[in-house]
Amino acid sequence: MDWRTMWKQPSAFLPLTMSGLALATVLVHLVRYGPAPQPDEGASAHIFQLLIAAQLPIVAFFAITSLPRMPRQALLILLLQAAAVIVALAPVFILKW
Repeated sequence: MDWRTMWKQPSAFLPLTMSGLALATVLVHLVRYGPAPQPDEGASAHIFQLLIAAQLPIVAFFAITSLPRMPRQALLILLLQAAAVIVALAPVFILKW
């Protein structure tokens, strides 16, 4: 299996998609309500939290199944997944939400 085939696995691309959706949720919330903290966690915060937390078992499954077969390629994908989570979390930490 080469790295292009590995990207076709849902456990490889789904966490990246979920991080993108989490970032989009933060950006939409920022455009609609501004940077001020809200008094109550709304739907946006819950959606964001679910998208980030739901990635953990998917990434673990990918690591367990792919690292033994193709360690270098799987490690690259795992690093990209980690970077995507960091990018999604960055606005939350920067804005101190």
